[in-house]
Amino acid sequence: MVRPIAGPAGWPADPAARTPEAVRTTRALRPDVVLMDIRMPGMDGITATGQIVADPRLGGCRVVILTTFETDEYVFAARAAGASGFLTKDVDPEGLRRAVRVVAAGEALLSPSVTRRVVAQLAHRPAAGAGGAALAVLTGREREIVRLVAAGLSNDAIAGHLVISPLTVKTHITRAIAKLGVRDRVQLVILAYETGLVRPGEAAAPAEAERARSDG
Repeated sequence: MVRPIAGPAGWPADPAARTPEAVRTTRALRPDVVLMDIRMPGMDGITATGQIVADPRLGGCRVVILTTFETDEYVFAARAAGASGFLTKDVDPEGLRRAVRVVAAGEALLSPSVTRRVVAQLAHRPAAGAGGAALAVLTGREREIVRLVAAGLSNDAIAGHLVISPLTVKTHITRAIAKLGVRDRVQLVILAYETGLVRPGEAAAPAEAERARSDG
């Protein structure tokens, strides 16, 4: 079940969730995906997201933040609160439906402009190094796949690049997420940058190579 708490014009919204009832409404309905507006009367969306994500009774519930305010403060606050997605309200209805399906399937997403902000900020941080303790728990294959995920390749593209099945790719990603203690694919990508496994310039090469291979 997908239940929007608040969304762009034309999307249904639960009036009770525009107040501090947001978290209680989510607990009662147990939706798969919540579309959360950052600015709501009585409780901001970031606070509500943090409470939903931290509630063990809502372990399967994922939150997608919707906002007209694409500022670094909101982007990183949403990430820290545990949101599985961050989209701006200029997304069209079909794009929003597609985003909800992606998040409901256990993936995570950021709009392209938000992704650029995240990468730009991480590019200016000192890296811990690819051999850091955080990545020592990964096998060589898992590290390789995490690197390709951070480069922006889909599971199918990674499978084609490594000549393995998409299911095998998904299994490696699931294991890497569990070993590293991150919530989802977005946080996996961020950790890859933070540890130095991937740097902004290096990440583009596999994606460009895969696009060239597909075009050929």
